[in-house]
Amino acid sequence: MTDVVDSDELLRRMHRARGCALEERRAWLARSEELRPTDPEGSREAAVRTVAYEAVLRVLDEVLTPGRHSG
Repeated sequence: MTDVVDSDELLRRMHRARGCALEERRAWLARSEELRPTDPEGSREAAVRTVAYEAVLRVLDEVLTPGRHSG
């Protein structure tokens, strides 16, 4: 990364990243449910991706709102 950004721009980027991660989590969750009856292996793979995006969301939530999501 060669650009220098101020803290406001960094926060905007993290909020955008959180929004993207939320959409991806929703999409993979829907795909997992859709594939469950016909493609169990594909459903499991989609479920794993869902969990990965949930982890990303937890990290971004903690960075953006420290302490609110602990417990």
